Amino acid sequence: MNTSTDFAVVICHGSYHSAKPYEPLLNALKTQGIDAYCPHLPTADLSKLNVGDTNNPDYDREPPAGGYPQGDEDAEAVLSVLEPLICNEGKKVLLIGHSSGGWVVTQAARPDLQFKVRHEKEQAGGVVGILFMGAFVIPVGESIHSFFQPKDGPAVVPPFMEFHKHGVTGLGTMVDPAKFLFNGIDPEEAKQWATTLTASPILTTKLTNDAYAALPCAYLVLEGDLTLPKEYQEGMAAMQGQKTGPFVMYRSPAGHSPHLSWTKGVVDTVQDFLTKIRL
Repeated sequence: MNTSTDFAVVICHGSYHSAKPYEPLLNALKTQGIDAYCPHLPTADLSKLNVGDTNNPDYDREPPAGGYPQGDEDAEAVLSVLEPLICNEGKKVLLIGHSSGGWVVTQAARPDLQFKVRHEKEQAGGVVGILFMGAFVIPVGESIHSFFQPKDGPAVVPPFMEFHKHGVTGLGTMVDPAKFLFNGIDPEEAKQWATTLTASPILTTKLTNDAYAALPCAYLVLEGDLTLPKEYQEGMAAMQGQKTGPFVMYRSPAGHSPHLSWTKGVVDTVQDFLTKIRL
């Protein structure tokens, strides 16, 4: 494999994030000759959430006139990066989903962009696999909200987040992110990364693309994760794996942000998974 010319990585970040905390990982991948990208997803983009001044956001404002962005807009943001890489440059692309970005990578990995489908048509490039990094593995037909919330009764708000004036119909933000998102990082550095966080509406778009059945999938279990305990991570990968084939499993001692606290380990995981993918 000539990773310096053939391969690229596209990362789908988690809710409440911008691309900023992923820059160390993007840079580390690039030093290994792998192009790397992390588009800012609309559901976590303050400029699209009607918060007023994005430098001093007001999370109590009304939703935008057309409603908050949802999963389709996130998938389109990824496709705006993915399609040129594949269709114009012929790149082989590994998708990485982190946290709620797991839904986005799965939805964006359309059949017409998958490597095997394109290869059969004698077209270059395509999505070669998906790495879920402490990510949600959402079954086809479910949304993030429907998968994690009770089918009946009020929504359960986890201890690491809060909703504002409009409750679950408005915006949510993180509580104590230095603890829940950035554990395992120097406390002062964690505070700085916390300032880059944004907000998100509840994510209700149902997954329609069964990329699990079509692409090699791997899961990086974050054993120190205080937001999504490792048992949930393992359970999601195992449950989906029973339907569509087992995931390649990796493990990290990191908390929820291995892209910051275990950067080299993530790069090593990417490189190892690429060697396991048969093209």
